[in-house]
Amino acid sequence: MPDSYDREVVREETTAGEPVRPVAPVTPVTTSSTSRTAVYREGGYNSRAIQAVWWIVVFLDVLIAIRFVLKLLGANPAPFVRFMYDLTWPLVVWFHGIFNTAQEGRSILEPESLVAMAIYALIGWGIVSLIRLMSRPRSTTTVVD
Repeated sequence: MPDSYDREVVREETTAGEPVRPVAPVTPVTTSSTSRTAVYREGGYNSRAIQAVWWIVVFLDVLIAIRFVLKLLGANPAPFVRFMYDLTWPLVVWFHGIFNTAQEGRSILEPESLVAMAIYALIGWGIVSLIRLMSRPRSTTTVVD
């Protein structure tokens, strides 16, 4: 079935209203071009690995933050408090002695806990960056149909 453009004749008129010569029929021009670009998306196993790294980092930082708050508030040595201190000591021991620990009564300001949280966050960021770098495509490809 022919398009309606094939039969259409366009006339232009002057300001005086006189017809001007007919213009050739207009045929629509159709172009078909598809462009696909390979785009990097975090998906599948890489996304899961990144989520796992951040989950571990946040979990460790929350444990150390609980330790920091318990020490700062001078918590009594209840079983939970002792459990938290014993659990988090291996995470903080590497940073013990970097700064002086201030103590006022039972309250202890333990800066090594803050340093440990920052260092573990930086290590997590580095691992995530490495995962992204290793899983990034080597080049992007553009295909034009």
